[in-house]
Amino acid sequence: MNYADFQFLKFDHKPNGVLLITINRPEVMNATNGRLHWELTKIWGVVNDDPKTKVAVITGAGDQAFSAGGDLEWVANMVGNPKEIANTMTEASDVVYNMMACDKPIISAINGVAVGAGLAVAFLADISIMAEEAKITDGHVKIGVAAGDHAAILWPLLCGMAKAKYYLMTAEFVGGKEAERIGLVSLCVPRAELMDKAMAVANKLAAGSQQAIRLTKRSLNGWMNVARPIFESSLAMEMLCFLGEDAKEGVASVREKRAPKFPSANS
Repeated sequence: MNYADFQFLKFDHKPNGVLLITINRPEVMNATNGRLHWELTKIWGVVNDDPKTKVAVITGAGDQAFSAGGDLEWVANMVGNPKEIANTMTEASDVVYNMMACDKPIISAINGVAVGAGLAVAFLADISIMAEEAKITDGHVKIGVAAGDHAAILWPLLCGMAKAKYYLMTAEFVGGKEAERIGLVSLCVPRAELMDKAMAVANKLAAGSQQAIRLTKRSLNGWMNVARPIFESSLAMEMLCFLGEDAKEGVASVREKRAPKFPSANS
């Protein structure tokens, strides 16, 4: 693939080797549909193989969202559908492992709400910079599925097990200041300063020793490599939940804008 092949990602190549990637579905708050989810698995290989790119910065189009979770129709199509579940499971794994395998440093500029696959990309970035006004949540349990995606491989390393369990089991939202305080993100700044800060960090990395920076990333990713069996187990558990009745009710409750009544909570 090359940059022209992407439908929902747009690119701004800077002369110093910084590549700005924008998730570009602003009409739906940059929610991931099937095509965008697939594109988020493929872009990191393109970045890795691009000799002109030293650093990638990823953000969301508009002021409201980095990426507001999975498109509801796409998620609904997974429920009870083994073929779609298997495909999504492969892609969710590819997002994690392909971001880890990309030698180039990745910076996320979290400009607004980040949920689901978008949150995975935001947090798997090597450096995450979040607007104070932004909010994030791993909302899996809200739709009746286990927290898979990136959470088990990453959250305990970022914020510790106690906070990871609390936020992943309650799906409460976390604002920028609190996310920085507990270690979920690298830095937090006012939204008006977000892109300037992200680009300043990217410019610094682009001017640094590329070998040293890339090998430092590779070394530190060893901690996540140790957790691969935990991640793969969590991903399987998430997909298993999509075959159950709770997932049907979870998706229906979101569509109908009401509190869910999970069958497993009423049995």
